[in-house]
Amino acid sequence: MKKTVRPLVAGALLALLAAPAWAERPVVEMYQDPNCGCCGDWADHLEAEGFAVERHKTREMRPIKLEQGLTPALASCHTAMVDGYVIEGHVPAADIHRLLDERPDVAGLSVPGMPHGSPGMETGRYDDYRVLGWHRDDRTPEIFSEYTH
Repeated sequence: MKKTVRPLVAGALLALLAAPAWAERPVVEMYQDPNCGCCGDWADHLEAEGFAVERHKTREMRPIKLEQGLTPALASCHTAMVDGYVIEGHVPAADIHRLLDERPDVAGLSVPGMPHGSPGMETGRYDDYRVLGWHRDDRTPEIFSEYTH
C-alpha cells in the first residue's frame, strides 16, 4: 500500500518548514486587569510580530508585580513573562526579540508608565520613552533602548 500526502497536509507541512525563525519563540504569559484595553492592544502588537500571547485577566495585579520583583518605579499596567524574563508595560516586540536573541543578564524589560505612541498606546500623540533593563538585586535600571519622536 502506497502512502500519499494530501495537498492540504502537504501545504501545511510546507508552511511549517517555511516559517520564519521567530515562529518558534516562547509563549508570552501576560497578566492584565480585565478592564484595560491598552493591554489587549499590546498583546495584539506582539501577536502581529510573531509571538503567541496567553492572556490572563485578574484584578490582583499588585501581588503579581511584587512576585516578579517589580518596583513602583518600573511599574506599568500589565506584566508578562517570556522565557525566564519579566516584561513590564508597553515594551515593543522588537525589544523582546532582541532580549531573547542576546540573552543579557537582566531580570527583564520595562517601559514604566504608559507613554503615548508605545505599542498599545497609539493615541495620535507621541511621547519619548525608554525601555529599561533591570536586575532583581540592583534597583538602578539600565537603558536597553530609547524611542524619540
